[in-house]
Formats: sequence, C-alpha cells, structure tokens
Amino acid sequence: MHLVFATSIVPSGTATTGYEIANAAIVDALRRAGVKVTVLGFIWPGAAPSDPEHTIVLGEVDVRTDNASGLQKASWLLRAMSTGLTFSSVKLRAATPDQVRAALASIGPYDGYVLNAAQFAGAFEDVFRDRPAIFVAHNVEYRSAEENAAAARGLMQRVLYTREAGLLRGIERRLCDRADFVWTLAEDDRPLLGIDRDDRSSALPLVTRLDPPPPPGPRETTCDAALIGTWTWQPNRIGLEWFLGEVVPHLPADFTVRIAGKTPSDLASAHPGVRFVGFVPDATEFVRSARVIPLASRAGTGVQLKTIETFELGLPSVATSRSLRGIANVPDNCMIADDPVEFARALVDAARNPGPDADGRAFHAAQRAALDREIARGLARIADAGHEAAA
Repeated sequence: MHLVFATSIVPSGTATTGYEIANAAIVDALRRAGVKVTVLGFIWPGAAPSDPEHTIVLGEVDVRTDNASGLQKASWLLRAMSTGLTFSSVKLRAATPDQVRAALASIGPYDGYVLNAAQFAGAFEDVFRDRPAIFVAHNVEYRSAEENAAAARGLMQRVLYTREAGLLRGIERRLCDRADFVWTLAEDDRPLLGIDRDDRSSALPLVTRLDPPPPPGPRETTCDAALIGTWTWQPNRIGLEWFLGEVVPHLPADFTVRIAGKTPSDLASAHPGVRFVGFVPDATEFVRSARVIPLASRAGTGVQLKTIETFELGLPSVATSRSLRGIANVPDNCMIADDPVEFARALVDAARNPGPDADGRAFHAAQRAALDREIARGLARIADAGHEAAA
C-alpha cells in the first residue's frame, strides 16, 4: 500500500515540537506496518526535508503567529475573512489547490491519503476526495478554540477565537464524515468529534522516540522542578499561567523552578525560586536535571507529548488530570492533583523525598505495541474502502 501523508509541515531535522514528534511516531508506525509513505506539505524557511526521496515540498512557510509581523498577521486575517477559511488554514494557502493537485500527480500511483490534522486538510478540502482517506485529529480544534476564546483577555481576541471555533466545528465534522477512518490522539476526543464507534475511529497511543529510552541511571539534579514547552501556544500558556498564578504562591521560597522554551513577555513570577531560562540545547538533559516534573495542562485536547516523554524517561512527576489525557497506564511515580494547593504540596514532597526513577522502557514498549495495533486497524479499513471503490 502506498499512502500520501498530507501535512502542514514536512519533517526536517530533529523533531522538537509536539506536532513534529507525533508526526514522526505515526509515519514510523505506518512504515513498520509495510506502508510506502510519501509526505506532502510545506517546509520551514531555509530547512531541508529529512527524507527527500519520499517527500514532496509545496514551498516554504512559517506558520507561527508569534513570529509574524503585524503586517503579516493583518494579511492573514483579511484573507481568512475574505475566503471563509480559518486563520490557521489561510496561512497554508501559499500554494493553490491546483498546485497541490499537480504535486499529487507527480507522485505516481498511490492508494489513499493520511490527512494529518485539520489545518492542512481544511485549507485544501476539495483536493483529497478522489481516494480513500484516514483523518488524523491531533486535537479537537474547535474545542481548543472555544477554550482559547474563554481565556482571551481582549474583545477582539475573543471574537477571533469564537469565529475559529465555529469554522473548525464544521471543518472537523466534514473531515470526519468523509474519512474512511479517523485516528485521534486521545480517547476522550472521539466522542467530542462524534466518531466514538470502533468501526469509525480509534485513539493512537504515541511515543516520543523511535528507539527505547535508556534504563534508569544516576542523574545530577540542579533544580527542584523543570518545565519546558512552547508557551506562546495558547493551550500551553493557559497551563503555565495556572501554574505560576495558582501553584507557585504555595511553594516554599527556597523551592527552585526552571522554565525553558519561548515565553510571552508578559508572563512573570515574583517567586524568588522561579527562573525563565529560554532556549536550552538539550531538552532531555534539561528535564533530567530536575527532581520532579510538573505537568500542568489545564486546556486543550489531544495528547500531551511532554507527559509521554516524562513517563518514557521514568521521571517523578505531578500531573493534572488534563495532562494525562490519552494515557492509559500512569506510572506509580506520577502523582495526580488538580487543586493548586495539593499540586504544590505534591511537588515539594517529591522534590524533598525523591524515590527511584521508574523504568520507562516498559511504558515505551506498551505504547509502541498499542500504537501498532491501532495503526493496523485503520489500514485495514482503508484497504477495505479501496476494494469497495474498485468493485
């Protein structure tokens, strides 16, 4: 079987964002199942595809809103309003639908599509109707937009997120209805999308690394707690704001917290132990330097890849219930707390009384085996759809 993996951004270099890590896990699982995969999409400016032999690049785009100039943001907004597209999808209209069709024609014979997330598929809805398709719902985008609207500070931002939510609800409904099968990244997302039947969809357990993690071993800790992420992404920001505003005030003055990743300039903390460290060269070593990992998600759908990575590394953690969506087996060294006072108390206890790290290899192996099973289910369905179309 030959499938086209249609995605916003094609792999280039080391996967760093949650979106890229999830894509790498899914493509690798497809290829383990014997599928020939050709990846189609845009690429970051100045980057080169990791697998050029099996990649079709439509052009260069930078879809990060926080990187865009005011003029670029205004242009995206005007185009979105005039075309009826979402703000996220209009960024991908750097190519026309006819150019996408021409790129597909250059691939040669193929059997179907894996439509990876609503942004790209929503930008080119009419292009991918000629063959069987699996839709990958990384998140329930309309629900995330609703949560963003509720958390928005200004009227204009609230109006824009509300508009996105309404458009995304329709796009996701159409993509799910047309797809022969849907993969979500969390079990809770299936009913939100109206596809919670086993013949229509399944949830993909993910891994953040293709090879097994190392066994537990000695590590040097330099802080009590460490968080890393793209904090300019609104669902991540909501979690970090909750952590800084609700949890941190209950931590002792000598409790040290390090926060890595791109952070909005208006986020700060008066706690003497909190420090924003920006970019770190090695994300794994950064989190391994902490005695405990706070997993503080409070919004969003889909799966938290940082949660999976923490469990693969066997690190002690304190997690909100939202941080554990899509996780079937929670390790014993993860404490669950949704109340900020309890969350802070659990962090202090884990940092002051450290136990041994867990062996993350068992978690990784279980996730990978379950991923392969669900990939096989979707492939069987798309194969059946191809046979029905040919009959």
